[in-house]
Amino acid sequence: MSTLQEKTTALSSSALRIAAFIFLRWIPGHHFPPIIYSAFAVYLSSFVVSYLTQTPYNVVEDDVDITVTDTVVEDAPPEYPSSAAHSQNLPVGEKPTHMEEDIDIKETIILEEKSAKPWRTMLTGIPSPTSSLLSLATLLINTLLVLAATDLVYRAKVFHPSHDLSFARVGYVSPTEASILVREPHPAQLPIFVSYKLANPPAAYEDAAWQSAGTITWLGNDTDYTGTVTFPLPNHPDRTYQWVTSNNHSGYFTVPPKAGQIGKQGSFTFLTSSCIKPRFPYNPLDHALSIPGFRHMAEVIRSIPGGAQFMLFLGDFIYIDVPKRFGTSVEDYRREYRQVYASPDWPAVGNNLSWIHVLDDHEIANDWDANTTGVYRAAADPWHNYQTSVNPPKARQAGTYNAPRKDATYFEFTQGPASFFMIDTRTYRDSSSETPVDSPGKTMLGPHQLADLLAFLEKPEPKGVKWKIVASSIPFTKNWRVNALDTWAGYLDERQKILEAMWDVGLRGGVGVVVLSGDRHEFAATAFPPPAGGRWPVSATVNEFSTSPLSQFYLPTPTYRQTDDEDVMVKYIPSGNSKLGAVTIENTASDQSILKFRLYVDGAEAWSSVLLSPPTVSGKSWSKNALWG
Repeated sequence: MSTLQEKTTALSSSALRIAAFIFLRWIPGHHFPPIIYSAFAVYLSSFVVSYLTQTPYNVVEDDVDITVTDTVVEDAPPEYPSSAAHSQNLPVGEKPTHMEEDIDIKETIILEEKSAKPWRTMLTGIPSPTSSLLSLATLLINTLLVLAATDLVYRAKVFHPSHDLSFARVGYVSPTEASILVREPHPAQLPIFVSYKLANPPAAYEDAAWQSAGTITWLGNDTDYTGTVTFPLPNHPDRTYQWVTSNNHSGYFTVPPKAGQIGKQGSFTFLTSSCIKPRFPYNPLDHALSIPGFRHMAEVIRSIPGGAQFMLFLGDFIYIDVPKRFGTSVEDYRREYRQVYASPDWPAVGNNLSWIHVLDDHEIANDWDANTTGVYRAAADPWHNYQTSVNPPKARQAGTYNAPRKDATYFEFTQGPASFFMIDTRTYRDSSSETPVDSPGKTMLGPHQLADLLAFLEKPEPKGVKWKIVASSIPFTKNWRVNALDTWAGYLDERQKILEAMWDVGLRGGVGVVVLSGDRHEFAATAFPPPAGGRWPVSATVNEFSTSPLSQFYLPTPTYRQTDDEDVMVKYIPSGNSKLGAVTIENTASDQSILKFRLYVDGAEAWSSVLLSPPTVSGKSWSKNALWG
């Protein structure tokens, strides 16, 4: 029978192992390390006591033999002399006597050495009664789990703060200019000269010599030693250029097609995903800053003919509060960005590919809805220095002729066959929980961003532009049931206004609307058909592809569920630590363009879908429905 000490040992060991497994392989939540450390403290003390007090033997038989011997003994002579003399003169048979019992007890114990019980010892953490080696092994398992959790939490911060990171990356590339971000903390490398040249065989009208892109003369701590160079390009789409910096960084980029045109491959492809946390799932053999999702992404890029034009990253590039928030200073946020860019896996996906970004909560704090208060200013510093400084242009202000919205943190551009609006879902939103989800006036975007988005949806597109892409860091659908208030499910009145504007795009015909989102660590494709019998045709249906994570945990239980006919589930794939979407647009010369979405899970294609842009047909919804079928 187990003792209380053994039960305590087994219970604390089980708690430690379960918490460590979840933390290292499923969800690196900040609440798990305290559980792991507390369970180990209880386990270690109970293990030592159990090991020192347990016996290595079992009692097989315990016999007790009792022998009783009766002996007649003469009484002692009386104390008085006269009585004693009289007693001595009596015959032997008449002398007074008494009986004395002699009891002999013999106990025979037969012992048997306990079995080692290796499975019990290794599975429960209870020390073996006969094997010190097994006891040490099970103790070592729990100790290694504690060390692994500590390694995941602290190793990157302690040993890889990346203060000396020197790197460069490609930002937004348009048909007429390109941007390069450079970080260089070493003054001896200044000034930094950035150059570029044509990588393709030059045409007769092209100059194949190296060209100066610009010079960075000074970098300081005010920008965490980052700077940008933006330089004009010859207006020659599909040409690939090599870029180099004088501090030994280099890469390539390809000039995108002009608005309304398509690439020489006959298609236009870009990538999308969100959510990155280095070294998860945990592997003790990996570098502290390794990002497995980058390795999968590099394989996908190599498989795409002609490569991808850019990566549209939908937020949570860093996780400031996972697995542990070390502080709220500007430096704490800067360190997280440096560590991603210092990853040994970054060059394969960053040197030759343009990355553009939207903001989400973990770049600030989990489920952030406090606008620009609190830690927002500290969080925004590296966000702007590392990301938006080389992002696409700021969105155009509604009611103006192409004037950018001053101080906007959301972006807009047109490239090839699509126009893009990159929403900021964190900076301007009302509290997600203080007002009802369908409250009129409750806003996620704020009045200016909402007006600019509606103007984007309303504006006519150049010939050949067949798609409007709206990039949202959080899902547009309300089908995710866990923490739904943080998504558009918590802002239904504003969502309805946007949906109706999107359906209006389909009503006008010729251009389709697609929403790309992330955040949920799962994949779902959702359709938003217009109300039956309304003024919008079926062809105006809006589609959303929500893809995440690029390299993070996924939830072990499904959280997406359709409950009405407003948000229609097309496909749901919850599993996979790395999910990447590839969007390819084709056939823009015809009336209806093809948009292909391919989902890659852990580097392998797992699902695909094809959409057609609405037909260009004049008339009301019934005539367009007849054509759409």
